[in-house]
Formats: sequence, structure tokens, C-alpha cells
Amino acid sequence: MSQNNQIAVEFRNVTFSRNNRPLVSNLNFSIRQGEALVLLGRSGSGKTTTMKLINHLFIPTKGEVLFDGIPTTQWDEIKLRRKIGYVIQETGLFPHFTVERNIGLVPSLEGWKPKQIKTRVYELLQLVGLNPEQFAQRYPHELSGGQRQRVGVARALAADPPVLMMDEPFGALDPITRLELQQEFRRLQQELGKTVVFVTHDIQEAFVLASRIGLMYGGELVVLDTPTEFRRSPHPEALAFLECLRTVETFSKDSL
Repeated sequence: MSQNNQIAVEFRNVTFSRNNRPLVSNLNFSIRQGEALVLLGRSGSGKTTTMKLINHLFIPTKGEVLFDGIPTTQWDEIKLRRKIGYVIQETGLFPHFTVERNIGLVPSLEGWKPKQIKTRVYELLQLVGLNPEQFAQRYPHELSGGQRQRVGVARALAADPPVLMMDEPFGALDPITRLELQQEFRRLQQELGKTVVFVTHDIQEAFVLASRIGLMYGGELVVLDTPTEFRRSPHPEALAFLECLRTVETFSKDSL
């Protein structure tokens, strides 16, 4: 996995409140270039709020988030967001655009030439395991859920952003497709060396994808460690997630 000590994103004493109620508090951590950081936690723990602070969808109430060493408040919002690929659970594909046009959207906004866009789209479809000749001219409603998610990943990669943010992108898929896409995405991330911030409430998914796991609880980051170290964490919330994992593994063995 492409890892180095350069910092892609840094949270410095970040709190974000709504109606005087903090949704996340005292966040202090860095995301290294080329790493896959998985934000794990229950619903309402602050995972997605933390992610949205990176691309300036939310602005810290206190503290600051730095992207490439510059506070997000000093970035032009459009320029910042074009440096960040974003994949969500329902993909957000435009239903009236073909697959090719959906993937080529950001490059066309960036002023790429049509031939250059087409080459990039076909290259990305190959990369995510979809035959361009077969899929480029299809519309989202003509694809399966797994195929739509692959197109969503391709679109996020289209303008070659250094950072990818993924908010439970595989959550709505059946277990087999989900595992296939997790493994495919892990391969892709390692091959491309992208910095990835991935939100999930599924500890199995976290262990498949993460170089580090950040556990959110009550709006705070309570554990930040490698998967190996995470298994040794004494924090009660980490123990609760690990118990879920053990239960699933034990149930699977007993079922065989």
C-alpha cells in the first residue's frame, strides 16, 4: 500500500455544533497521503459529520480542518471539492445521463477535450471491471446495484483527485456483491495509492479495507489504530464492535 508520512488532511481541535449541541467534539488527528482511513461507528456517532468537514460541506464551529496544509475555510469551495472524489450509498448518478456522460462530468467541467474525456472514461470502466463497449452507453436504470456502485467509483476517480471520500457506498448491496466490491476497491486503492476516507458501521468492512480504523463514539474519536492494534483496544465501544465480529465469525463456523 502506498504510504508515506505526508499529511493529506488534518483536524486541529475541531468541534462542530448545531443549535448549541456538538455533533463532533475535540477532533485532533491526521490522515496520511495514500492511506485508507475507515471511520467506524454506530448511527449518529459523528462519522459522516466528520467526513463533511473535510470537503467544506460543514464548517467547524471551533478549530480548523486543513487540506494540503491549508484551512478548508481558505479554499475556493469548488476547487477544494474537485480535489476530492465523493461516493455515496445511492451513487447519485444522473438518471438521464449515460454511464459515459456521468463519469465524464467533472472532467468536462474542468475543460477537458471530448477525446480526452472518452479515453479516460473507457480506461476507468476497465479499471472498475465494466466493459466500456458494453456499458458506456447504458443508463443507470439499466444497471444492477453493484454496477451502479462501480460507475459511482469510476466517476469519483474521473478527474484523478488525490482524496476519495466514501460514505457507506456498499451498504445497500447484497452480501456477495458487497464483498466483491470491497475486495475490488481494496485492490484499486492499493494500485492507485489514493488517500481514502471511508465511513461504515460494519466492522467486517473496516477490517477488509482499512490501513487504520478511527472509532467514533458520541461525536468523539475514541480509538485510532491499525486493525491489528484495534483488536487489542480496551475501549468499551471497541470491545462491543469486536464482540459483534466474534459473534458473526462464531455463528458462521457453527453454521458450517
